[in-house]
Amino acid sequence: MSDHTSTTTHGTPAGPQPEPLRFFGTTWVGHDGGYGLRRAGVAVGSLACAVAGAFVLHFAHQGLAIADIGGFVNTLLVVMFAVCTTIAFSRTWQGFTRRPADPAREDALRSLKAIGFIGSLLAYFLRSLVEAPGEKLLRTEYETARAQYDKRRSTRAGNPAARKKPRKR
Repeated sequence: MSDHTSTTTHGTPAGPQPEPLRFFGTTWVGHDGGYGLRRAGVAVGSLACAVAGAFVLHFAHQGLAIADIGGFVNTLLVVMFAVCTTIAFSRTWQGFTRRPADPAREDALRSLKAIGFIGSLLAYFLRSLVEAPGEKLLRTEYETARAQYDKRRSTRAGNPAARKKPRKR
């Protein structure tokens, strides 16, 4: 990355600013400020929450088995959680690399993703082994915005009144 040290009159850097990530702030830009420890913390925390959630679901399933609700309802419950977990995993994983095309549809799937919360937690765990979850998306957007800003700044540099005028023939 190039050094962008130009600032405005208020001391803030000029141009586009990186968007903060949950649990990481803007440490994902330069991998500083405890970035590695934060990634490890997110990995351990999301895996621990997924395991705890699996135990809660297991105890709930045992409660239904004790209630003797029947094989059909029992199977239906297991299939429902498996499908919701799969959908939550895939939607969360896709959200790390691209913005949703239809935000209204993502809002409609929010309850389904809540039911399959273990899938979302596993996606966070796996992604944090490689990078901060969502880092690739934000880095791409930030670098694109930064390149566009630098291009605009370089084409408009200087005082237009001080430029040499072309000679007339």
